[in-house]
Amino acid sequence: MSSDEGIDPALREQYCFGCGRHNPLGFHLEFEREGGDVVARYTPRREDSGYPGLMHGGLATLLLDEAMGWAMYADRVFAVTATMSTRFRRPVTLDVPLLVRGRIDRQRGRRIEVSAELYDEDGERIVEASGLFLRMDAEAEARSLEVMRREFGTSLD
Repeated sequence: MSSDEGIDPALREQYCFGCGRHNPLGFHLEFEREGGDVVARYTPRREDSGYPGLMHGGLATLLLDEAMGWAMYADRVFAVTATMSTRFRRPVTLDVPLLVRGRIDRQRGRRIEVSAELYDEDGERIVEASGLFLRMDAEAEARSLEVMRREFGTSLD
């Protein structure tokens, strides 16, 4: 089984700040499946600074939001963030490799509960988040799929 099984490569080609390959300022995250989770690796750069030597908290939160989104995309679930809660166990240091991991915890109708964690190179959990996402209605999902067909020459259905 390929680690990319179930993740459409077209999603990687967009201009998304988190995962888009065409965004020169973005993180260029590449998510893979690992069991029921999705995972990606990232090393915070100087450009990601908040306090000197530390990653900006909003950008660390972006990593977690992206992981939660990809956990859904990998299962062909299209939803938008409704609420998100982030807990910092300790600051995120620049230039230290990170692993971000996300998963779907529960689905009830349009409501999708997801969670994600950020780990340092020693495997210590340093930031965690949970979120409630709302699945797109059929019309919005159809529009999104049409944009993907037009932009990427493929669909996710």
